[in-house]
Amino acid sequence: MAYQAVPLTPYGEGISSAHTIAASSSANSYTAAKQEMDQQYCGADCRCKETGVECRMVPDRLTSPALSTADSGYHDSFFDARERNSEDGPSTAVAASGGPDDKREKNDDEGRVSAGTTAHEDYATREDGAPYITGLKLFLVMTALCLSVFLMALDSAIIAVAIPKITDEFNSLGDVGWYGSAYLLTVSALQLFFGKLYTFYSIKLIYFTAIGLFELGSLICGAAKSSLILILGRAIAGIGSAGLFSGSLIILAHSVPMARRPLFTGILGSMYGIAVVAGPLLGGVFTDKATWRWCFYINLPFGAISVLAIAFWFREPRRSAAPGRQEQEQQQLKTGECCPWRTRIKQFDPAGTVVFMPAVVSLLLALQWAGTEYAWSDARIIALLAIFGVLAAVWLGLQWWQDEHATMPPRIIKKRTVWAACIYAFAGGGAFISSSYFIPIWFQAVQGVSAVESGIRILPFLLALVVASLFAGAVVTIWGYYAPFLWISTVVMSVGFGLLSTWNPRTKQPIWIGYQVVAGAGVGFGMQQPVIAVQTVLDIEDVPMGTSVIVFVQSLGGAIFVSIAESIFVNKLVAYLQTVFPGMDPKLIFTAGATELRKSVPRDLLARVIRGYSDALTRTLLMSAVLAAASVFGSLAIEWRSVKGRHITAAVA
Repeated sequence: MAYQAVPLTPYGEGISSAHTIAASSSANSYTAAKQEMDQQYCGADCRCKETGVECRMVPDRLTSPALSTADSGYHDSFFDARERNSEDGPSTAVAASGGPDDKREKNDDEGRVSAGTTAHEDYATREDGAPYITGLKLFLVMTALCLSVFLMALDSAIIAVAIPKITDEFNSLGDVGWYGSAYLLTVSALQLFFGKLYTFYSIKLIYFTAIGLFELGSLICGAAKSSLILILGRAIAGIGSAGLFSGSLIILAHSVPMARRPLFTGILGSMYGIAVVAGPLLGGVFTDKATWRWCFYINLPFGAISVLAIAFWFREPRRSAAPGRQEQEQQQLKTGECCPWRTRIKQFDPAGTVVFMPAVVSLLLALQWAGTEYAWSDARIIALLAIFGVLAAVWLGLQWWQDEHATMPPRIIKKRTVWAACIYAFAGGGAFISSSYFIPIWFQAVQGVSAVESGIRILPFLLALVVASLFAGAVVTIWGYYAPFLWISTVVMSVGFGLLSTWNPRTKQPIWIGYQVVAGAGVGFGMQQPVIAVQTVLDIEDVPMGTSVIVFVQSLGGAIFVSIAESIFVNKLVAYLQTVFPGMDPKLIFTAGATELRKSVPRDLLARVIRGYSDALTRTLLMSAVLAAASVFGSLAIEWRSVKGRHITAAVA
């Protein structure tokens, strides 16, 4: 009997000339088949069966269309086991599968894999051999993940509307900046650390810990009796939030096969977009109809639902049966087996963590204060930026020196798809998050609507984002290729934010609706593609770290460019007021806020003040357009890969 192995290239394309192997059920024939396949396709992970030879790529070892040399440990372990099994008699695979004439997967002329009735086992089982969850269990787990992501993103967006009421109650106008900064600082500083935790410890344990911290912080904020306690609660909630979004994506990676994952990732991404855009609407309802404290209390019951669903229906992944040294250390850390305490500490890169956290804090504080609290030339701002520069350089050196034990292992970030996805996520995240802060303010200040009404008026942006995200996820699930949606996103997002930057006080309703649809669709098309790209090229053991890196750079981009956008807005508005109204104190405008602007400015000056306010706000949207255009450097560098390219078909000769 002769068999045919048809491996795929790293780009999902079949090798033109198939390698035919004569094989039988004897151990020697399997050994010979292994040797032949190693010689011909040394970059493939080959399996010999009675029904044929199956080859699966090892994506981390592949860097070009020609299959490169890969670690043969998996080959040896599989064939050794197969040889031992062959001594017990022929395999029953033919009988089980219905014979060689049974339907098989086929590669079409574009290199895609279309599944027949006998799909590759990886579609049904994880890399640890356990089956993926399906049906009602998958629905419940997805619902829990969606709730977690929604609440985490909502918490970062809802606070803006509640701040005026909070400052009135606590008489704490000077603490306004810290209500957002305390949350962003802990989120940004700890996201990569959570990536390490998810790599070495139980995913459920770390995820539940993150939810617990997030819920505790929300409870403290809701019950706060002073501004200081509220800030403390925001910081604690930020610690938990640092592990929620990446943890949700990691749980999803272990619940759904790669070929179907884009659709589900798109659903999770749409929850993030819904929360960020709907936050002001819900915040306005709570503050106007009840109390601002419900902006935080709302998190408590839904967090409990997420914990219960994940606890009962998510299957914790098992480690590889034959791990190497690094994998053995990970296994010992996960199971609590005897492991030197120095090894435990070293795995978490304590030196890198100690350097990284103050570096991020210094950068965010400098951006938060520059142009608002202090001038850019102030010694405090210069010192903070200098500290960031020095610590960032030290941290990068530590990452390179510590190699596998680094917070961000160089072998991961050096992959073309990973660093390209980081560029796109950083620029795209900055464009989206900063615009989501200032679009509602434009409606409140320029059009004079309430916080609730402004939330309703940004629904076109929200709906377009959700529809585009779900559409992109569905198409990638069916087609397999995600790179085109990154290209489309870059173009549409740039055009959309560019159009938004042309808004003025006379902009009509059809215009501001249509422009929002274009911008929202652009964001939605590419929102989750970086995560899909990284998960496609990384081994399952590296998925937690890779996912955390993408989430980190996306949120860091948002934190940085929200601060920069605020500086742009303040400086532009102050310059305008000083030119048009030399005697007016700009503090009068900023103290009034967006919703009270019309009550605080004399009627004869109001039209010109609103024009200046609009010009200053649209400058922030122009910054979003520039960032969206800059994302092209990442989207064009993404490798042309398919989520289906990891599944290789076996053809019988």
